Amino acid sequence: MGFDKFGRKSFTGMTKTAKFVDFLNEGKIEGTVCKQCGAKYFPPRSDCAACLSKDMDWFDMPKKGTLETFTTAYYAPFGFEKDCPYTMGVVDFGNNLKLFARVAGDLKPEDVKVGMDVSIKPLTYEDGQVSFEIIRA
Repeated sequence: MGFDKFGRKSFTGMTKTAKFVDFLNEGKIEGTVCKQCGAKYFPPRSDCAACLSKDMDWFDMPKKGTLETFTTAYYAPFGFEKDCPYTMGVVDFGNNLKLFARVAGDLKPEDVKVGMDVSIKPLTYEDGQVSFEIIRA
């Protein structure tokens, strides 16, 4: 499967990290780790930015983290117009590993707080596209 199945509106059909979408279909959220220096990346990278190695592997993203920041979008870019309003946030898992995602729709914007414990989970939209979302821990 290609990267064209990722997100509400995919603008990238193929990438060297397309296996990321296969993992989402299996219910897993994976990042990449450099086999040479141990640097971890999310979103997944095919090449290490720290040591420039192309020798990468996959690892399970941590299940719990802390919400570092968030915002609510009341206007949206192409492909997301019908989704407004929606909240997006950054989850900090420690060790410079962070994830940016939408906050689950059942969490009201007034209930989302910086510093709250959160989890992440894979998400399949009604049209078969896959992604992931931030949920309350």
